[in-house]
Amino acid sequence: MAHSNVFIIALLFLCNRATALTDSTVSCYRIEPGTMAGIVCADVLLTLIIVIVTYRCARVRRQKIDNANKVYMNVRANCKT
Repeated sequence: MAHSNVFIIALLFLCNRATALTDSTVSCYRIEPGTMAGIVCADVLLTLIIVIVTYRCARVRRQKIDNANKVYMNVRANCKT
C-alpha cells in the first residue's frame, strides 16, 4: 500500500513539473468544428459500409449452406463450402 502511495505522489509531482516547464506562449493546433464533424461523419459512414458489406457476404454464404442442405432424391444439391 505504501508503494502505491509513493508512486502516485511521484507521478503527480512529475506531471506538475512537466506542466511548469512548458512554454506558455506555444499555442496548440486548433481543429475546426467542421473538420471534426466531417471526421466523425466519415467514420460513421465507413463503419456502416463495413457492416453492410459484411452482412451481405455472410448472407450469401449462409444461403449457399442452406441450399446445400436441401435434399433432392437423396443427393445434396451442392457441396457444402
